[in-house]
Amino acid sequence: MSVEEKMDSGRRQLLLATSVAGGAAAAATAVPFVASLTPSERAKAAGAPVEADVSKLAPGEMMTVEWQGKPVWILRRTEEMLATLDKLDDQLADPASDKSVQPEYAKNKARSIKPEFLVTIGICTHLGCSPSQKFKIGAESGLGDAWPGGFLCPCHGSTFDLAARVYAGKPAPTNLDIPPHKYLADTKILIGEDGTA
Repeated sequence: MSVEEKMDSGRRQLLLATSVAGGAAAAATAVPFVASLTPSERAKAAGAPVEADVSKLAPGEMMTVEWQGKPVWILRRTEEMLATLDKLDDQLADPASDKSVQPEYAKNKARSIKPEFLVTIGICTHLGCSPSQKFKIGAESGLGDAWPGGFLCPCHGSTFDLAARVYAGKPAPTNLDIPPHKYLADTKILIGEDGTA
């Protein structure tokens, strides 16, 4: 074997060794990188459906649960609260919820599966503030004699009725969002999953 052939053979071996070492280094770097792209257990739990037991919720009371890092309100409406929903269409920006986010089964006047329970995300659709409950009616509410009860966003004054529908002329562009949900039992609601997907 000539000197040139020995040098070529040595170069080939060096190139082969370098390629193998480079490939191993690339694989060693890629494995943790790819693993970092999968969601953590904490992240998976944050997006998981949440169960809410509404058995102790009295008529007229509201509870809050967290789903995907957002407050979800569950309001048990009284007959009087439900009666106000029929009288407000001319005052609302989207009374039929045509432009708002809700599952098809909640696209009704009560925006719910069961009229008694409103399940809505408690984040204003304007700039993401959290409205507060203003269930007292009339002058007692501080919102005028005609106030029928609902929600007020303290940041910019958007008001919502007891079906989370926004009043016309307010900064919020749409009604409060209704998350996917279903009933596991008469008094147990699963928020974040409805079986339609």
